[in-house]
Amino acid sequence: MKFTKFLASASAFAMLATAALADGTVGIAMPTKSSARWISDGNSMVEQFKAAGYETDLQYAEDDIPNQLAQIENMITKGVDVLVIAAIDGTTLSNALENAAASGIKVIAYDRLIRDSGNVDYYATFDNFKVGVQQATTLVDGLKERFPDVKPWNVELFGGSPDDNNAYFFYDGGMSVLQPLIDDGSIEIVSGQMGMDTVGTLRWDGAVAQARMDNLLSANYTDKEVHGVLSPYDGLSIGILSSLKGVGYGSGDMKMPIVTGQDAEVPSVKSILAGEQYSTIFKDTRALAGVTVGMVDALLKGSEPEINDTSTYDNGVKVVPSYLLEPLPVTEANWEELLIGSGYYTMDQIK
Repeated sequence: MKFTKFLASASAFAMLATAALADGTVGIAMPTKSSARWISDGNSMVEQFKAAGYETDLQYAEDDIPNQLAQIENMITKGVDVLVIAAIDGTTLSNALENAAASGIKVIAYDRLIRDSGNVDYYATFDNFKVGVQQATTLVDGLKERFPDVKPWNVELFGGSPDDNNAYFFYDGGMSVLQPLIDDGSIEIVSGQMGMDTVGTLRWDGAVAQARMDNLLSANYTDKEVHGVLSPYDGLSIGILSSLKGVGYGSGDMKMPIVTGQDAEVPSVKSILAGEQYSTIFKDTRALAGVTVGMVDALLKGSEPEINDTSTYDNGVKVVPSYLLEPLPVTEANWEELLIGSGYYTMDQIK
């Protein structure tokens, strides 16, 4: 029922975006092509903006902050009507956004909150705290399923990039589920490493996550087994799994730990089906693009975009009016219904 509602909401935004054609150019600044999800976001927006009658200027900065700043400044100079920005570092754009405001260009933060600027007009994203809650909930479900007779469960924590505001919401959402279990002794963080200042992974780098997992294993697990790893993103999860498999987990008597993820990227979906990664979180980029197109359409027609949150996202200068979409947890039990049934992937892409 929830899924049907989710698709209906996505359809409503798509209809809103295509209801009336309008001229204008939208500058779209994406962080990198190294993650499949950002490619999908970019493609979805270009397709839906085109259907709504808008030209687009889509740029990827390959996780290079000066490059993204230059791309945004160039879009401003060329006179785009609206900027849609998924920031690499959400704290580095204040000057560029002052220039945008001086030129009368509205700014929508896309999935990553832009901080420390009063010139962010709207924010389109998923419920990021809920993403963390869902990740931790699937972690606990998996621990109960795979290690029913073990207590405490030995768990390690990974965070996202400290320069991405979402990473803190993911972590806090996850800890809202895990902290009570840590407090009652059901879960032990064997390394003692907790808090985003300790467990954060700069630029969401899978190689960094793999190296940290290697270090955690050699320093803390010579005579213990890991039972679970809270990972906030599929790209990190693949690195973590490589580290675990490298020391024998998933073979012989060593059960694969429960490893979470996010973004339902193809390698991780395949990993779930292979019995390695346990879960991921599906964030339908088509729906997020639809929300963003709807916001732009409303702005350029002089009306108010639809929002559903006016309290959560304080960027340090203002609370940014936001639209939050619903994330969906994916496991081996429901992947086909959510990912194939929704048309997000074809079966050929997964198998």
